[in-house]
Amino acid sequence: MAGKTLYDKLWDNHLVQQRDDGSALIYIDRQLLHEVTSPQAFEGLRLAGRQPWRIDANLATPDHNVPTTSNERESGIEGIEDPISKIQVKTLDDNCNDFGIVQFDMQDKRQGIVHVVGPEQGATLPGMTVVCGDSHTSTHGAFGALAHGIGTSEVEHVMATQCLVAKKMKNLLVRVDGKLGLGVTPKDVVLAIIGKIGTAGGNGCALEFGGQVFRDMTMEGRMTVCNMAIEAGARAGMVAVDQTTLDYVKGRPFAPQADLWEKAVAAWSDLHSDDDAVFDEVVVLNGEEIKPQVTWGTSPEMVLPIDAHVPTPADGVDETQQEGYARALEYMGLNGGQPITDIPVDRVFIGSCTNSRIEDLREAASVVKGRKVADSVKEALVVPGSGLVKEQAEAEGLHDIFIAAGLQWREPGCSMCLAMNADKLGNGEHCASTSNRNFEGRQGFGGRTHLVSPAMAAAAAVKGHFVDVREMMAGAQ
Repeated sequence: MAGKTLYDKLWDNHLVQQRDDGSALIYIDRQLLHEVTSPQAFEGLRLAGRQPWRIDANLATPDHNVPTTSNERESGIEGIEDPISKIQVKTLDDNCNDFGIVQFDMQDKRQGIVHVVGPEQGATLPGMTVVCGDSHTSTHGAFGALAHGIGTSEVEHVMATQCLVAKKMKNLLVRVDGKLGLGVTPKDVVLAIIGKIGTAGGNGCALEFGGQVFRDMTMEGRMTVCNMAIEAGARAGMVAVDQTTLDYVKGRPFAPQADLWEKAVAAWSDLHSDDDAVFDEVVVLNGEEIKPQVTWGTSPEMVLPIDAHVPTPADGVDETQQEGYARALEYMGLNGGQPITDIPVDRVFIGSCTNSRIEDLREAASVVKGRKVADSVKEALVVPGSGLVKEQAEAEGLHDIFIAAGLQWREPGCSMCLAMNADKLGNGEHCASTSNRNFEGRQGFGGRTHLVSPAMAAAAAVKGHFVDVREMMAGAQ
């Protein structure tokens, strides 16, 4: 009998009941909650007269709707200017208080983006099943966990039963071998993967990231990659547990302590795919060939290396893709054949659940240090992923570097990743963004989003257009 994949092991360890029609019931270890997808779930519990099955399995924090300017944050919920945002954040407060669920509210320094807060607190642990009413829950798979987003009705179901109805997915392995070059980051790796397999490449799959490149990555880098597994079409992304995982988790507030830690480490020792495990599909890339990436269109798969040229509609492989290219070029205001480096940047956003951790901020700060934001750039935001990330960045003096260069240092939250708060793009504006989606209107009506790494976003802020950050790292001005 062939060995098991990591996904097979996680599935089998949490399987409660399997039906002949393929549907199953799996146990959920951790549910993360925020203000957008939880109100209806809590209301459903109230109407049914139910209580959460395991209160301590839930952890909440507001993120999508919270303002990121200091003057709004100082007044708490009352300082939120948008009435809908105010209602959503206050409703989360009320629901968590009513049901006794731990929440890091707006005034708590532990507040932040839910996919930053969970791992930071050790609430995300190896071997867990983790769900949240947010598609980028795949982030938590970096810990050798089975993590994915769920719908609002499922949020209620998990709170009420601690179980989820699911169907087993196929196994997809993306292996990236070799070593990454100077200036090439985890964000570039995952964008290159999406460029290769497309946004439907992982449909129906649990995607495991394997190979030397991922073994060499820090946990923060692995979280970036797993975060965007969803943009590759997969429901979940994951990386095997190793010493890097254990070193990150150990000592965090929600992590096992003392004797329980040693028992946990022993239990986690098998959280990797067996050598003889069989995957339904295997995709291989060479890490040494990956260059800094920039998306040019309106889908994450419309991505190219920085030294490439924007494609023309004729470059599409079929009529459907050609039409897609034509529409994307029109929306983005670009000309087929123009160099990526000729694309101007109006705004810069460094943040989101993809790239707002301390290593991301260090990466961006190293590029802008001693430099200034270009006069043509209207606004450049740096938004830490949590209050603790903000605190650490300030202790390291990163905020001083950003402010001296002309970037705005903000309070934690989802910010300009999506047009659900005060941070938005104007119609027709180009944004160098470290977030995960570049769909039409994602960052504001008519906004034009280009996905890049923190280093590339910082370089674009300085130059006013996209530039190969490797040249700046080599000392070129």
